[in-house]
Amino acid sequence: MNNIEQIIIKIEENKKEIMYRKNRVLKVLLFLLLFHTVFGLGVPTPAQSLSYTKTEPPNWWVGMKKNSIQLMVYGEGLLGATVTSEKQGVKVRAAQSFNENYLFIDVEINPAAKAGEYPIVVKKGEESFTINYPLLQRTGKMPQGYSNSDVIYLVMPDRFCNGDTSNDSVAGLSESVERDYFDGRHGGDLQGVIDKLEYIKELGFTALWLTPVVENNTFRSYHGYAATDFYTVDPRLGSNALYQKLVKEANKLGIKAILDHVANHFSKDHPWMKNLPTPDWVNGLINNPPPPHHEKEVFSDIHGDSSTIQRVIDGWFTDYMPDMNETNPFVANYIIQNTIWWVEFAGLDAIREDTYPYNHEGFMAQWARTIREEYPNINILAEVWTGEPAFLSYYQQGSKTRQHFDNYITSLTDFGLRDAVYKYLAGGGNNMYSVYSTLAMDNLYADANQLVTFIDNHDINRAMYGAEGNVDKFLTAFDLLFTTRGIPQVFYGTEIGIRGTDHHGELRADFPGGWREDTRNAFTRHGRNETENRIYDHIKKLISIRLNNPAFTVGKLIHFPPERNIYVYFREFESERFMVAINSSKMKSSVDFGFYASRLKGVTSGEDLLNGGVLDVSPGKALELNAYSSVILKLK
Repeated sequence: MNNIEQIIIKIEENKKEIMYRKNRVLKVLLFLLLFHTVFGLGVPTPAQSLSYTKTEPPNWWVGMKKNSIQLMVYGEGLLGATVTSEKQGVKVRAAQSFNENYLFIDVEINPAAKAGEYPIVVKKGEESFTINYPLLQRTGKMPQGYSNSDVIYLVMPDRFCNGDTSNDSVAGLSESVERDYFDGRHGGDLQGVIDKLEYIKELGFTALWLTPVVENNTFRSYHGYAATDFYTVDPRLGSNALYQKLVKEANKLGIKAILDHVANHFSKDHPWMKNLPTPDWVNGLINNPPPPHHEKEVFSDIHGDSSTIQRVIDGWFTDYMPDMNETNPFVANYIIQNTIWWVEFAGLDAIREDTYPYNHEGFMAQWARTIREEYPNINILAEVWTGEPAFLSYYQQGSKTRQHFDNYITSLTDFGLRDAVYKYLAGGGNNMYSVYSTLAMDNLYADANQLVTFIDNHDINRAMYGAEGNVDKFLTAFDLLFTTRGIPQVFYGTEIGIRGTDHHGELRADFPGGWREDTRNAFTRHGRNETENRIYDHIKKLISIRLNNPAFTVGKLIHFPPERNIYVYFREFESERFMVAINSSKMKSSVDFGFYASRLKGVTSGEDLLNGGVLDVSPGKALELNAYSSVILKLK
């Protein structure tokens, strides 16, 4: 890209930012004018007629362990309304409102209740309306969870495949397709993901993580992390029913589905922000929000002041993503119910929780415990963006760096290993000593095998960008990822070497061939170039090696400090033993098998699963490895 093109793109981005800021100012001025009219001039607020818009959650199910729920009713004239239940099976325990637009109704569902509609009458004076609240029959499908025997594929739907062009523009939603703008919506959708499930299966992936699919009717909405409706799939991606279909079709192919959930924040354009459901629904003041603080280390810092922790918890994630006040019991109920609702509604298998440390940890422990009580086999993956194992390990259930607190979190995003591998890819050094030293700190974790490992994702530079296009070096990083401990995750397009830039909108590049107008289709062999096919075939082979040899999924890891820029480790399970050797140097180097005699007792040969052939691994023998190359030996 030349300088002029860069300037044009920057101007366009600034224009969008200016329009966004302008709209914010106009909204504030309108609010101040209204405030002056109503309060400054002493004009009384007219009584609102009782009316009803919607209820969240929109339904529940019979036979749930969580059978006491809190309905959030939207409408007008709701302040002071009374509520009664008209049918046995659902009992109204309480009704509370803090303004005219929201009513919270606590109901208890009898364990013996049958599926059907249960009339709930809301009355105020002479006016009333009835909510025919549906209780559904459960499908019986329970979350499978994921394990070390899984490999996760991460997809940002908007950038993956446009399977339905009819939803590229939807009336009433803020942004339409603008594919030439890197921070605009590009049109990928759930139908596109469904269309490519066979591609995902063919590669060997067993679990699918989609970035959030709920409505984001807001500025820069394509990523999904700024919700404006927590119970509705964004119409530009599809519908709730289509999301259900996607999960079912994935499950049929043996692919588990992971929910990307956000409890910490939502969009400034959410209807709540026009009139908060309770005065303290968000942290701080809307017109003077707490600034963001990202010092996640403060939670485990024994020298820190408690106020530093509170700053991280209370701070808004950005100035356009308000922060939920999770100490508010109504907010807490809302988040817990919303999470359970999506798992039950869509038949999901696991949860990835965004920005975990920014939440109130006491609440998040309650959240996770409630979910796991309902679904004992579910996994909860917490995104904790820190590369230091001493800090990262603090957040896993049963952590050795923390006592007397159980947060019920089973898995963590392993930014520690990721940063070490990226240092190898992008750094000036040629060896993997940082990888070795990071794994040597696994004693800090309750169970390092449950960490989700990765080299790139939707928030960080792609592996090929770090490797500066060096394919051999890039591939050795994935040789490590698929043969070391943990549960591997791959970002869409990495399997063909998409490079991107260090800009979010560009590292989240479109998958070539996901759009009808694309000049080539990289979902097919003939649509990929020679290098892309080489990377694709290599990663496919690595996934197959991992999933067909339990030593790589549940076996013990034994590693040695790098020698002559070669990192060697062993994976062992029952009678099976494997040796992995990675040359992290730009020069040829050799492996002296005698140095590893303690692990090679009784072994004479090794079948190279990666490159083919059989090697003599007897003492006194050596193996010369080319620059940035690996062997994976099945020992015999």
